[in-house]
Amino acid sequence: MLNKRIENKINNYKMAVVCKKCGLPNDLCACGELDKEETRIVVRLETRRFSKTTTIIEGIDPKLSDMQHIIKELKSKLACGGTAKDGFVMLQGDHRDDVKDYLVRLGFNESAIEVQ
Repeated sequence: MLNKRIENKINNYKMAVVCKKCGLPNDLCACGELDKEETRIVVRLETRRFSKTTTIIEGIDPKLSDMQHIIKELKSKLACGGTAKDGFVMLQGDHRDDVKDYLVRLGFNESAIEVQ
């Protein structure tokens, strides 16, 4: 009976999950924000079939950022179609300047975003 009580107390006690990169608890970890600042992002314009322009965003790591959230917000803000595939984002139309402003508001470093 006593052992079961001790086991229950031990099981109820939860240890903080520690970040493997910085060693801080996940609640205090800022690795994701630091990685956002160090990421080099290229925003460029491509011409596809039938002279359709497409804005391509490369360099956003899908493991560190929520790509689906980013693409959903960009599509609704810019009123265009788009998709996220293989680590890059494609948006229909020329939205290079607007994309840069949005990424800066998300926390990416402005000097690390190259617009071509």
